[in-house]
Amino acid sequence: MESLGKNITLVTGQAHRFLARDALRQLGLNAYLILEPAGRNTAPAMAAAALDAQSRYPSVDPLLLFIPADNYIPDAQAFCAVIRAGTERAEKGWWVIAGVPPSYPATGYGYIAARSRLDAASSATDPSLKVDRFIEKPAMDAAVQMILEGHHYWNAGIFLVKASILLKSLESYCPGMLDTVSASLDSLNADGDRPLNAKFLEAQNISIDYAVLEKHPEVAMIPFHGAWSDVGSWTAVAALSAEADHHGNRCLGEAYPLVGSQNNFIHALHRPVVTVSVENLLVIDTPDALLVAHRDAAERVKDAVAELDHRALAQVSNHRQVARPWGSYDSIDAGDRFLVKRIIVNPGASLSLQMHHHRAEHWIVVKGTAKVTKGEEIFLLGENESTFIPLGIKHRLENPGIVPLEMIEVQSGSYLSEDDIVRFSDQYGRA
Repeated sequence: MESLGKNITLVTGQAHRFLARDALRQLGLNAYLILEPAGRNTAPAMAAAALDAQSRYPSVDPLLLFIPADNYIPDAQAFCAVIRAGTERAEKGWWVIAGVPPSYPATGYGYIAARSRLDAASSATDPSLKVDRFIEKPAMDAAVQMILEGHHYWNAGIFLVKASILLKSLESYCPGMLDTVSASLDSLNADGDRPLNAKFLEAQNISIDYAVLEKHPEVAMIPFHGAWSDVGSWTAVAALSAEADHHGNRCLGEAYPLVGSQNNFIHALHRPVVTVSVENLLVIDTPDALLVAHRDAAERVKDAVAELDHRALAQVSNHRQVARPWGSYDSIDAGDRFLVKRIIVNPGASLSLQMHHHRAEHWIVVKGTAKVTKGEEIFLLGENESTFIPLGIKHRLENPGIVPLEMIEVQSGSYLSEDDIVRFSDQYGRA
């Protein structure tokens, strides 16, 4: 555990690698990325992490701690104490999971039934409980009954297990998965990360709970009594991000709950949002779409997203603001034969040397300094200066400064999609 604790391994989607890198940079963290071509649930993801850990640490049997990236755990010391308490049991070859004592009858979490200490000889530092069974997200009456009975915990999705035990478990309960995932492990890329190839898509789409834990005899649970949320719904976001006013409204940004509006959450970071005489609503305004939902239906937003995906709504997968290894761009306006982007290039970063077959571009610097390559020319542009990139001309944009470069790009042409890029060289290995 000591050797793996020096770095974080982050399993994420190939499409999210730039967002992940940016978030890690903002937090001052170093991490090694395993990049999925598409999500296949927790069992294949954990298999990839365990196989990769074994290859990187061949002389030990690594003890792996799996934590969902969206968990909110403000009391780090209490959480570390729980993990240390579970280490003794995990080193003996058990799966150890974290259970959170429920504070209300939640229907959006799975539950763990665990009543008894594992054995009378358990040391004082091992508070492990034997898991009796797992309960999927329950109906309200069942959730209330579990609260009344006691001995039931929210399943936090946090697992502590030796790599060898994880792999043996999957080999026993999911024949073929390890061979498939192992075949998907590519060599490290230019960034030192581990991409998974298309073979990964053949792995069974299944959670580790279904794949292993509900069948395995040696699963222990450690109660975690600190504050915890999986931030899995907009009601959870509301509770964590804004205090309620005297009418029960929680507001972020330019939110105006007026004329008797009560018990609403209004997320309005981009423009004013006004409600009039409404109650118990979630109003989430983003650059991509507006969501209005009843608070009691917060857990069903994912059902709405699935339906929109089925209807091929572009905003389900294509967003206005897109992260790139050099910074980001925001598509702020579009029409017939034109597209306007706000581009931010990080200090010292550079876009690829590229050209387009179907579009020309106008660049206007708003803030910072741009180093521009245009054909055989290389020159600097300052604030309020601009240049024109004709169709078919090789070009590159760089930020030689120490502050972010902000610019407006106006594209014009017959075809304006991102696949009209021919790269000749790229410091991020995309050429």
